[in-house]
Amino acid sequence: MLYPVYVSIGDEKTAHGMAFPDFAGCFSAADNWQDIPRMAQEAVECHMAGEGLAVPSPTPLEALVKDPEYQSGGVWMLVEIDVSRIDPAPQRVNISLPRFLLAEIDDYARAHGATRSGFLADAAKAAMQ
Repeated sequence: MLYPVYVSIGDEKTAHGMAFPDFAGCFSAADNWQDIPRMAQEAVECHMAGEGLAVPSPTPLEALVKDPEYQSGGVWMLVEIDVSRIDPAPQRVNISLPRFLLAEIDDYARAHGATRSGFLADAAKAAMQ
C-alpha cells in the first residue's frame, strides 16, 4: 500500500530524514535516495512491532501538503509499505498435522488456558527467536 512519507532533504553530512504522518512517532533516515523505500519499510515494521494496532489507511497527499508541520522545505514521497508484515489481524490458515499431534496440542493448550491458535502462534514466535 502506498503511504506518504515526508523527506527532509539531507546533504553530504546529514542523512535524509523521514516522517510518517500515518504512523505517529515513526521516523527514520537514509543516506541515499534509493535507500528510502527499504528504510521506510523497516521503520514502520519496528514502529508497529508488538503494538497490536490496526494498520491505518494512508492519508491522501492533498490533506497533508497544507499541514504546517510539513512546511520545512522537504518533499513528499509515496512509499510502498508491505502491510502484511505489520497487520495484526488474525488470518485463517490451513495446515496439516498428524492427528495425534493435534490432539496433544489441544490438550496442552486447554490445560494452560490457551487456544490452539494462540498456542501455535506462541510456539512459532519462540521457535523463531
